[in-house]
Amino acid sequence: MQFCLRHCILACVMLTLALPAASAKDVYQDPSAFVADAFGGAAPEPKLLWVTRKLKPRVREILDRNLGQLRIRYWARESRTVWILDEIGKTKPITTGIVIDNGQIAQLKPLVYRESHGWEVRYPFFTDQFIGLTLNNDNKLSEHVDGISGATLSVSALKRVARLALYFDAQVSAKHD
Repeated sequence: MQFCLRHCILACVMLTLALPAASAKDVYQDPSAFVADAFGGAAPEPKLLWVTRKLKPRVREILDRNLGQLRIRYWARESRTVWILDEIGKTKPITTGIVIDNGQIAQLKPLVYRESHGWEVRYPFFTDQFIGLTLNNDNKLSEHVDGISGATLSVSALKRVARLALYFDAQVSAKHD
């Protein structure tokens, strides 16, 4: 009887220690720091893009689902916009910062990663592939982005947010032309 009780207590302790790891998130950079860095240390005031009925079909096409938000916050100065977007990898959101300058990606960086697999998408060998990419008329990225074995869903999530940021940038840029 005492032997079973020890095993039960040990199992409870092990489970308790494992729970924080299962719900842990890795913060690579605070989103507000990313925005400030994108503008040389002084971020402009945030703006809002309303996801209107006109935009929803394209957004749905890019994400392969409804966005579930009516407005998106972004930052803009001259030809540069910065977007902080969340997209599900396998089961949890990946918070990504995307800088668009003159209609092309200047930087893409995972900021908060909550998944247990696929975290390799945070490294420059992967994210540097996005620099200079634009959006084609069919809402596809202008160049192929190589995947990472074992991180397929995270790679797909980052491709979707890259496409979405480029699409949103085109919408706000069109309003100012």
